[in-house]
Amino acid sequence: EVQLVESGGGSVQTGGRLRLSCTISGTTFDEYSIGWFRQAPGKEREGVSYIDPIDENKYYADFAEDRFFASSDNAANTVYLRMNRLKPADTAVYYCAATLTGTIANRIRLMKSWADTTNYSYWGQGTQVTVSS
Repeated sequence: EVQLVESGGGSVQTGGRLRLSCTISGTTFDEYSIGWFRQAPGKEREGVSYIDPIDENKYYADFAEDRFFASSDNAANTVYLRMNRLKPADTAVYYCAATLTGTIANRIRLMKSWADTTNYSYWGQGTQVTVSS
């Protein structure tokens, strides 16, 4: 069974930073694409970041551009999300999610719709990020 576990959340003040980690187990790491999502109370889940599994080109939501940075360590089966200059609006539960990369055609489809939550079959339990004023 594929499992994902997030860690690294916590409480910080405005302008602070955190590094989130997501470790995947139960499968070969390079067969799956992993994205970061977040969900605030009463809000819909939204995409944060994604890394193309072939060329490692990175994609970010507008609110994350120039503040959040995604990376991966294939040997450790782990992806990271470095979050800088945090704001109260960043307060949410942060999730990592995985989907089977599959064919080249599917890779292209994911590049166009990486933030669509319905693309992902496996989700972690989430880690809370709280940013205070």
